[in-house]
Amino acid sequence: MISDGHKGIQKSVEKSFLGASWQMCHVHLVRAVLRNVAKKYHKEIADKLKMALEDETKIQELILELESRGYSKAADTLDHFQFSLWNYRSFPTSHRRRIRTTNGLERINKELKRRTRVVGAFPSDQSFMRLGVSILIDINEEWMTTKRYLSMDED
Repeated sequence: MISDGHKGIQKSVEKSFLGASWQMCHVHLVRAVLRNVAKKYHKEIADKLKMALEDETKIQELILELESRGYSKAADTLDHFQFSLWNYRSFPTSHRRRIRTTNGLERINKELKRRTRVVGAFPSDQSFMRLGVSILIDINEEWMTTKRYLSMDED
């Protein structure tokens, strides 16, 4: 399971999906680190962070650099999530690019926001849940009937 660093999501994954691993989304990690860095250094730090996400040994160097530059909150964020960034590497190489970020969850979020704006206020919690479930069913059917998102067959 890949998501932002929300503790509730992490606990839910641990409780509801026995044996599943949780991974911090790389996009959300970059955003969380940059929130604690001066705006004029965003590009520089983002580039270093992207390079560090490709090589586990560089993360520690970046943490030390952020600390030395006075960005202890950014360094703490990176330190906190550094061990939950590479779970995707346990999957076949052909799958890694697709499962490294939360693209699927972001798509569901966008679709839910788009459809709820049209409705405005829901008459009940059940009507909101019916809409959410129907969106998930639509997306699931699309994934099941179109080209396979991930194939476990060797090419």
